[in-house]
This record gives sequence, C-alpha cells and structure tokens, in this order.
Amino acid sequence: MNDGAGPRLSDRQRLNWLRLIRTPNVGPASFRDLVNRFGSAETALQMLPELMLSGGASRVVRIPSVDEAEVELEAARKAGARFVAIGEPDYPAVLKTIPHPPPLLAIRGGGVFALPSVAIVGARNASLAGVRMARTLAAELGDEGYAVVSGLARGIDTAAHQGSLATGTIGVLAGGLDRPYPPENIGLCEEIADRGGAIVSEMPFGWQPRAQDFPRRNRLVAGLALGLVVVEAAKRSGSLISARLAGEMGRLVFAVPGSPLDPRAGGANGLLKDGAILVTEAADVLTALSPLKGNPGTSGNALEEPPDFSAVPPPRDDERDRIVEALGPVPTDVDAIIRHTGLHPAQVFMVLLELDLAGRIERHAGGRVSLLFPD
Repeated sequence: MNDGAGPRLSDRQRLNWLRLIRTPNVGPASFRDLVNRFGSAETALQMLPELMLSGGASRVVRIPSVDEAEVELEAARKAGARFVAIGEPDYPAVLKTIPHPPPLLAIRGGGVFALPSVAIVGARNASLAGVRMARTLAAELGDEGYAVVSGLARGIDTAAHQGSLATGTIGVLAGGLDRPYPPENIGLCEEIADRGGAIVSEMPFGWQPRAQDFPRRNRLVAGLALGLVVVEAAKRSGSLISARLAGEMGRLVFAVPGSPLDPRAGGANGLLKDGAILVTEAADVLTALSPLKGNPGTSGNALEEPPDFSAVPPPRDDERDRIVEALGPVPTDVDAIIRHTGLHPAQVFMVLLELDLAGRIERHAGGRVSLLFPD
C-alpha cells in the first residue's frame, strides 16, 4: 500500500478499498498487510475466506457486496463528502505519521488540512471559565495560522470549534459522517463545513456512535494534530484517553491547570504532574509547536516498514501452532514472538494477519498483540 502522496484511486479501487475496510475483523493494520501481501484490495477480498479459516475462524464473516459499497459511496456524494485514501494527495499529512492510519477517511470539506493543527479537548460538563479558556485559545491559535481539531462533544470541544470557526477547525465524529453526536451540534457541523473547515469520520455512513467508538474517535483527534491541549478533564475521562494516545504517537501534550477543589480539573492537573506542558495562554502552545510547524512528519512515529510477504514460503501448520502457543492474554511485542519462535518475520506477520481476520487476536499500542479467548 502506497503511504506517500500519490495518484488518486480509480473508482473501482475505491469501491474495493471500501468493501475491504468495512469487512468485520479488518482494521487498519490488517488492511495494510492484506494489500501489501496480495497487491490490491480486489485480490485481498478474494483471499479473505481462506485466510480466515487458516486463522481458526469457525465461520467466514460476510464481506460487504459491491452494491452495499456503492450505496455508501452515493450516500457520501449526497452529503457533499468524499472518501479519501491514504495514498492520495488530500489525505491529511500529519495523520499518516501515526501507527496504522485509517486507509480511508470520509471527509466533508478539507482545505483546512493544509494548515498545521492543534487539538483542544476537555470536559463535557465544562465550567464557564473552562469554556471561555477553550474558545480563547482556539481563536488565538487560529489567528496564528493553526487549524483547531476537536471531537464535537458538548462543553470544551464545542467551545474550541466555535472559537476557530473563522480560521479553520476540524471536527471528528465517532459515528458516521451523517450521524453527528450530540444532535445539538448538527448545526455546528454544517457551519464548520460551510466556513472552510472539515468534518471527518472513519466509520460507515449511517453508523450510530456507541460508547466503544469514542476512543477510536479520540485516536483520530490526537493523530490529526501536532499537539493536544486538555482544558478541564476529570481523572477518568475520554480527554485523558486522547492525551495518552497523543503521547504514544509522539505528539506534544499540554494541559491548562485548574483548582484542586474542582473535580473537572483533576485530570488536567494530573497530566501536569506527569510532565505535560503547562498552558495559561496561547503563547505557551505556540512556542512549543513552533519547531514542528511545517514539518508534520517529525511530530509522530515514522510509518512502520511493511513486511515483505514474498520473502519466504507461507507458514506451515506446525509453525502456526508455535506462534499461537507464544501468545496469551498479556500484550506481547511482535519482535519478541519472532525471536522466541525463530521464524521469519514475514511468516509471523502472516499468521498474525490470519488470526486477526479470524477475530482471535487484539492489537495494542506499540505494535503488541494478545490472544483472545472464547467466552
């Protein structure tokens, strides 16, 4: 799969990319490995049943049909949106630096991606002071040429988008592009798209967001920015998930201090204790981000080198067994599995791909994997 800025996909390629990424158990990592292994999404779709069975699946999952993919492409067109693939020129450059970036993004708008970006997130039940701080930061960062990224939630997210409407803001949805949440921000989504910003989602059109979809949205919020600012967050909150993900991606993490007596400040104050950059004004963010401006590739992890699946023969059954035996419920580094089994990296990656497609492993940060056991 080409991760550089290359030519656009043909209509047929885009259709097959959409079918492949919408197939159950195919995530960004397995999508990349499938396309690298078979050369195209079209061939990968043909091989999926065999790979799932090799990974131990009890049944082959249903692959979306051509008609279903065409319906989603038409839904995007009617919504004034488009699907952008990772190799295409208008795919957000900074997002390509995260581990396993989404192969396809549904985007409405998009000129704002040419700007360097900073994320602002925080409490849904924000105080008036927190809302004012988020709106002021967003406006001042926007005036300095930054796009502001957030998750379109109530409270701090909404204030951040409102503060940067005039200069460029990016809203990331946990559901489909046609299912903004919360409903009261439908009008804000329209304003963002109409005023030169962008609305982004990696979920299917028509998808109603569930609780488990918000961490995935938070990953995109962190991945679309050079740094992430937390304004008011409880000790257990989605904003802290965003901050952790940002740190794992090599992004800068900022926090606005708050009163120790306010539970909404507990998470942000904790981040400061752990080394986040203290923010009392926009200049604190601008000074830290200035060296990264104009060079998004330096702010995150380099793209992983895809395995060369053609380097060795396919793994034998006994080699598959050795890899499965090395796995367990504790997340394990893939390099450790390679060393332990003594197998070629391409063979290990191939077996992990089969297990992933069969729904038998879970992928974790840092390229680690764990074995899933049936309930």
